[in-house]
Amino acid sequence: MTTEERRHHPRISALNLISYNCIDENEVIVAQGMGRTLNISEGGILLETHIPMDPRNAIVLDIGLEDDLINIKGTVVFSAAGKDEKYEAGIEFLEMSDSTLDILKKFIIAFSEQ
Repeated sequence: MTTEERRHHPRISALNLISYNCIDENEVIVAQGMGRTLNISEGGILLETHIPMDPRNAIVLDIGLEDDLINIKGTVVFSAAGKDEKYEAGIEFLEMSDSTLDILKKFIIAFSEQ
């Protein structure tokens, strides 16, 4: 059995701290915390957290990329148990400003050249 690749952008391995808020369908914050990226692309991230993410929730992320802090809204496309009693969630980005996308692209280019 094969799974269809849904990614539209290549991902790079990157460890960055993230602050997140999980938001339900009524726009109420139902969980918040800290995590870290395991990989990142223009279209999404693999997020490691201490709690599982509910795929029914949207998520608002504050991501530290070197000297920049960006804010991106996304949706949880999967959540699973990870290593060392942590959880991994695939996040697809939904909304971001043009300036945020520019910062993200510059970070990805610079990091992939290392």
